[in-house]
Amino acid sequence: MKKRKLPHWLILLLLIFLYMPILVLITYSFNEGRTGAEWTGFTFKWYAELFRDRNILKAMGYTILIAFIASTVSTVVGTISAWGIKYMGRRTSGILLSINDLPLLNPDLVTAISLMSLYIFLKMTFGFMTLLLSHIMFSIPYVIITVLPVLRRISRHQMEAALDLGAKPVVGLFKIILPQLKQSIISGWLIAFTMSVDDFVISFFTTGSGVSNISIAVFSMARRGINPKINALSSLMFAVVIALLLIINKNRKTRKEDLAIEENILLH
Repeated sequence: MKKRKLPHWLILLLLIFLYMPILVLITYSFNEGRTGAEWTGFTFKWYAELFRDRNILKAMGYTILIAFIASTVSTVVGTISAWGIKYMGRRTSGILLSINDLPLLNPDLVTAISLMSLYIFLKMTFGFMTLLLSHIMFSIPYVIITVLPVLRRISRHQMEAALDLGAKPVVGLFKIILPQLKQSIISGWLIAFTMSVDDFVISFFTTGSGVSNISIAVFSMARRGINPKINALSSLMFAVVIALLLIINKNRKTRKEDLAIEENILLH
């Protein structure tokens, strides 16, 4: 039975429906007027004011710092965890992967309230540390599901051969295993970084006074009424996320090409 394809005009209509609000937001970030009711002229004024706002700059600093630390720590922990899961039995690894998938499937609100309750139970002061720990927690599962499929394609005999030839375990790890995981590790780090920058719900429930990220700053600005700087800030965030996604897709494409080359070499 021949499969029916969606008409091109319908696909185009869906894309317009999805991206029109973003295009309007980006367009009005260059509008000279304070409201989106009418176009009054082209300007970069709101971007300039954005970078003169101390609260926004402080939130940007916290966002980048927390995203960098959280993505780096979660990449290390997630890669080590994926390595351990690979060498477990099928049943045990299946249970652990199901547990790993829970934070991905769980609503952010439930995760946020659970973490907030945990910090209250541990009598932790809400602030930078609680926010950082929360971002590390929800980033680790993304790293595991990114690294593990590639790790499973690497034969364990490669490491055994290296050890038989006199290489130390650390040398075998850094010279044989990690180079093959490089692209997936980078992709995992970028995904974790993107998720951290984009998060609002979990951050809102687990941060404290004086510590906020960009998402919380935008929410606070929106509550005070119409502010054109929100359009400028949201446009910049959208550009950063798009850039990260392009890098992630480029890494995945490069990894697929490398795997295809390796398979051709093995076949011949």
